[in-house]
Amino acid sequence: MNATIIFVILILFMLTGMPVSISLGLTVLTFLFTMTSVPIESVAMKLFTGIENFEIMSIPFFILAGNFLTHGGVARRMINFATSMVGHWHGGLALAGVVACALFAAVSGSSPATVVAIGSIIMPAMAKQGYPKRFGAGVVTTSGALGILIPPSIVMVMYSVTTNTSVGKLFMAGVVPGLLLAVLLGVTTWFLARKHNYPRMKRATWGERFDAFRKSAWGLVLIVIVMGGIYSGMFTPTEAAGMAAVYAFFIAVFVYKDLKIKQVGKVLLDSAAMSAMLLYIITNAVLFSFLMTSESVPQAMASWLTNQGLGQIAFLLVVNVLLLLAGNVMEPSSIVLIMAPILFPVAVTLGIDPIHFGILIVVNMEVGMCHPPVGLNLYVASGITKMGISELTVAVMPWLLTMLGFLALITYVPQISLWLPNLMQ
Repeated sequence: MNATIIFVILILFMLTGMPVSISLGLTVLTFLFTMTSVPIESVAMKLFTGIENFEIMSIPFFILAGNFLTHGGVARRMINFATSMVGHWHGGLALAGVVACALFAAVSGSSPATVVAIGSIIMPAMAKQGYPKRFGAGVVTTSGALGILIPPSIVMVMYSVTTNTSVGKLFMAGVVPGLLLAVLLGVTTWFLARKHNYPRMKRATWGERFDAFRKSAWGLVLIVIVMGGIYSGMFTPTEAAGMAAVYAFFIAVFVYKDLKIKQVGKVLLDSAAMSAMLLYIITNAVLFSFLMTSESVPQAMASWLTNQGLGQIAFLLVVNVLLLLAGNVMEPSSIVLIMAPILFPVAVTLGIDPIHFGILIVVNMEVGMCHPPVGLNLYVASGITKMGISELTVAVMPWLLTMLGFLALITYVPQISLWLPNLMQ
């Protein structure tokens, strides 16, 4: 009964058009002050201790690194390198967009940042070569979603914070699924390009490929620094995020020189604004999680689901449907912070690996970012292409179906996610 009341209050606040973060906070306060005897001091204490987490510090650093890279010419050089490698295939420039999104995802940790960085450069180039606008929009919108699956990933950090799961293992688990999804999106792109006979580019010589690699190497080295540093034990994911921010600043300002010193202040302000927004959501979600725990909602839900005789297969199907539906009304960070604390205990009770469950949630978030009404990638791509959301929704459909097939594969073949973490233990 209490769980029903809590969610009804939350939905009512959200229906007024109130932001999810504020709806969460007001739901907690309304319920605590009217239906419980929890002292107000405990709310204030939870607000303070909830974000007193070392791993949360990585979020502002990853956002800052991504913003430096977006403004610093790294994306353009990655696109040139990708084009030199796959440009001669059917739909070469579109395939280069998929490869470039995968490379940029490995240094940014954010899907919208990946769509902006790659899309703003490659989509005008595709239009110039004669590609339909819908095709380019579909490629970039869905490939940009790789930003939260290929590590580092801000969404993985949030899952880790809410469930006390190892960030390092989550990052490791995202590598193989991320590369596999990039391949599947690339195959879909190639198939459509071949079917419609879209343009191909002249095959680059090995000299041209080496030159493109050399120019993009400074950006690609960041992948080695972040992932190599974490897996070798040289530094934690949070320290890796700090290193990434400093390194991204250095190459954007002093190596590539595409970002002027006078522009650094604006990048810092934009990063601070985005970080503050995410941290505010996290704070309110921590309060919501505290309310759920104090009312024993996760435990009751776990008990109810196990009493229904749901096994792993049925439970994972229910989770996917629930998360895909949530993706219609909320953005990824809110979904993870609300749903993970509730669903995680049930998954553990049923013997589902926490790392595999985390990757499953992240893939669901990827799908949610590419379909309306609140798909963040759709809105970012809409701003770049000047296309309507309904038109974009039709454009992304072939790749979205590919992602749904990939979600089913990840859900029921946990070895894809767990192979690398188990290998490196």
